[in-house]
Amino acid sequence: MIKKLVIVFITFFTIQCYAQEGTASPYSFYGIGSLKFKGTVENRSMGGLSIYTDSIHMNLRNPAGYAGNNLEFYNKESRPVKFTVGGSHSSVDLKSNRSTDNATSSTFDYLALSVPIGKFGFGFGLMPFTAVGYKLESVDSEGDILNRFNGQGGLNKAFFGLGYQITEELSIGVDAHYNFGNIQNSTIEFLYDNDGFLTQYQSQENNRSDLSGLNFNIGVSYKAMLNEKLELVTGATFTPESNLVSKNERSFSTVSASSTTVGQEFVVSTIQTDLAALGLEETDLVLPSKFSIGAGIGQPRKWFAGVEYESQKTSNFSNVLYSSSTTLYEDATRFSLGGFYIPQYNSFSSYFKRAVFRAGVKYEKTGLVFIDPITNVRESINEFGISFGIGLPVGNAISNANLGFEIGKRGTTNSDLVQENFINFQLSLSLNDRWFQKRKYD
Repeated sequence: MIKKLVIVFITFFTIQCYAQEGTASPYSFYGIGSLKFKGTVENRSMGGLSIYTDSIHMNLRNPAGYAGNNLEFYNKESRPVKFTVGGSHSSVDLKSNRSTDNATSSTFDYLALSVPIGKFGFGFGLMPFTAVGYKLESVDSEGDILNRFNGQGGLNKAFFGLGYQITEELSIGVDAHYNFGNIQNSTIEFLYDNDGFLTQYQSQENNRSDLSGLNFNIGVSYKAMLNEKLELVTGATFTPESNLVSKNERSFSTVSASSTTVGQEFVVSTIQTDLAALGLEETDLVLPSKFSIGAGIGQPRKWFAGVEYESQKTSNFSNVLYSSSTTLYEDATRFSLGGFYIPQYNSFSSYFKRAVFRAGVKYEKTGLVFIDPITNVRESINEFGISFGIGLPVGNAISNANLGFEIGKRGTTNSDLVQENFINFQLSLSLNDRWFQKRKYD
């Protein structure tokens, strides 16, 4: 056994942002937050490519990966039990037309276990799915603060999946996801007297949404040898549209707050809003359907290169509690290109010849669109990233530690929006062991 587990908001003239709750992005203000889980470190190091499956790494984006061929160098007796855990650290430089800032965050990304049972395989685990974490301020042309926005929370995902190998080449699988979490945000409006001095008390709006719901992810993987050396790998996934139940609370407070001190607001009095009378105490939030497909070619245990396309019907996303006239959603898309190279997987003379070197590039339309309230110009929030990674053998011959590095850009400075230039470091352990072995002697 495994014994050791080795806003609705366009910035006006300046912006301040502080990392918290696993994200440093001001765009986590919108919807249910910024997407936190983007695949394992192995996936992300190849530009987000998730079509490749094998017997010693978990693929948490395609449940068909729970099934697969047994290991040849273990006499084809059994696939190993796979355990993986990952985390990341992000550094973000934020830039608008009139100011700059930076923020950092370090977070846990996923924890999962996969167990083979003949042609079947099942897996389960836990991961943060989205994250909300921002502190933002808007000021006027004279530098006086107008509003302070604060948010935290996010959506978590517990999952259980089952895969089945139909033939040597074809596998299918399905994941059931239970989504749960909460999002909390507040907005303080700063008021000034006729002489331009800050009044003693300010107004604060507080919102909280407790979210829960179930959805499914269906996957298929097809791998076939084209000749003695080259292998074709294809994969596809589909997530049907589903709903989250959102139980909401809203209140308004009178607070004593300073324009220079963040996080030291003192509540004087609070009034609860009767959301039931407004029909907003419990609402349904639509999670859009998602589809991905990809293909690649390579030499087993040597190299692989592939492409993948993903589309999500983000235009169907809705949240009546936080609707705005300055934002809307369009369909999201992602293109990924990536692969890996192994110098010599069975080398005894060189440790680094057994390492897996990964690289990739991605371009993504997040689906979030801003409408400039003055010019009515629409700006889509897009993301571009280049990634690299290495998988280092640890312990037995089939376990490894994976390091990933990603640099990229999200957003734009057009229409006084915020551009994020980010650097992400990721680390994971992919540990494998054999729990089920045939007796060699009676």
